[in-house]
Amino acid sequence: MSRPATKTGYAFVDSTLSDSGGHCSIRNGLSPARIDEVAVPLFLDRHDIPGATAVDLAMAHARDVQIEKQYGVKYITYWFDPSRGTAFCLAQGPDAVSVEAVHRDSHGLTASRIILVDERSVGSFMGAILEPELGEPFAHTAFRAILFTDIEGSTARTMRVGDAGAMRLLRAHDAIVRAALGINGGLEVKHTGDGIMASLTSVTDAVRCAIEIQRKVAERNTGAADVLRLRVGVSCGEPVTEEGDLFGAAVELAARLCAHGYAGGILVSSAVREVCLGKGFAFEDHGVAELKGFDEPIRLYGVRAQTAS
Repeated sequence: MSRPATKTGYAFVDSTLSDSGGHCSIRNGLSPARIDEVAVPLFLDRHDIPGATAVDLAMAHARDVQIEKQYGVKYITYWFDPSRGTAFCLAQGPDAVSVEAVHRDSHGLTASRIILVDERSVGSFMGAILEPELGEPFAHTAFRAILFTDIEGSTARTMRVGDAGAMRLLRAHDAIVRAALGINGGLEVKHTGDGIMASLTSVTDAVRCAIEIQRKVAERNTGAADVLRLRVGVSCGEPVTEEGDLFGAAVELAARLCAHGYAGGILVSSAVREVCLGKGFAFEDHGVAELKGFDEPIRLYGVRAQTAS
């Protein structure tokens, strides 16, 4: 049996599904606590466990649940990627020490890093929160592609077309990007004012989404008096790294790629290129660039749909 779907401090929308990894409950995002409840801090940790299996993780999670109440902790779910040898656990608790104590005393698989997160960000990046049935193998990756769009030259644009014209361009951008995200299974994380940041489970779908966005922008611009000049950047990564912010490195790199790009183009990271090789895309090496926030030069790649030979 699954644990109850309502957690202290947060409410969940719950329905049941099954897949090849066993039964689980699906939570359509975390929703705010009732007014008379005090929200419990939410933590996400990282485990580097090469060689572990889905069965190993299922048993470890079950042991966590067995003793969590002793520490005032509630383990909500976890993500496990056997190909990368990483796992990420989402839990509520009074502090990080208590959350980690459950791991230490139940099975000894302690985390390499733990960060404080907010429920809205977790839902925005990760989508529906799947809760595994205790003891059942469960392998859902936390790896995500991060996509940024940016309308080039906002100040110059406003001077050229006026406030009303600038808003028309922004609305056209929003409609195009949101439609492409919907088709490709993307989640809008936030609107940046001149663009959108989005999260996608599939790196390949993220590249397809970027190409679809620029294709639709080009169609929209044909014969238009007010041309929409859009840049797109795509990176990928895991939710907890040394940076200490949720998807910190992947978000920063996608934003820098987008800012470094050019109207009508798409810049992607080398990791995105590696995942997408042989999947119908043509990549062009744009050399390396010094990007703010990164100690080493970053290699940039342009991408487009591969044409039939």
